[in-house]
Amino acid sequence: MGRVTGPFGVLGWIKVHPYTETPASLTRYGRWWLGSNASYAEHEVVQSRVHGTQVLAKLAGIDDRDQASRLKGQWVAVPRAALPGTAEDEYYWVDLIGLTVVNTEGIRLGTVRELLETGANDVLVVEGERERLIPFIRQVILDVDLAGGTLRVDWGVDY
Repeated sequence: MGRVTGPFGVLGWIKVHPYTETPASLTRYGRWWLGSNASYAEHEVVQSRVHGTQVLAKLAGIDDRDQASRLKGQWVAVPRAALPGTAEDEYYWVDLIGLTVVNTEGIRLGTVRELLETGANDVLVVEGERERLIPFIRQVILDVDLAGGTLRVDWGVDY
């Protein structure tokens, strides 16, 4: 959902770079899990607000700049059950990462490693025999099979 970029002020507030559709989306959650890899700790969000493209937050028990500084670099997560459902043909990025990408000829192009937000459209970073950048647009993405773990694309091997 986001990443802590550092402290804000001297009273324990943190700055978070959100990876949500809008920065305000992150402020809807009253509990965040902060951490990295498999080690996360739950924190109550006392207050939060949007500040430009960042989110500022005051977490319970984080009362000074030094405590807030120790959170820098940690990921912000919320439980899957707290997320709103998706509409048809809408996906959470985390669900796309790891899918096998196959083109219309049945050739495996690789695995989705990450997604990039470019402004014009989102882009899949596909890791295979080489890295491919594939736009996540209707003309290219033909089928997303989350249960089967595949993503079918109209994308040539030599693109």
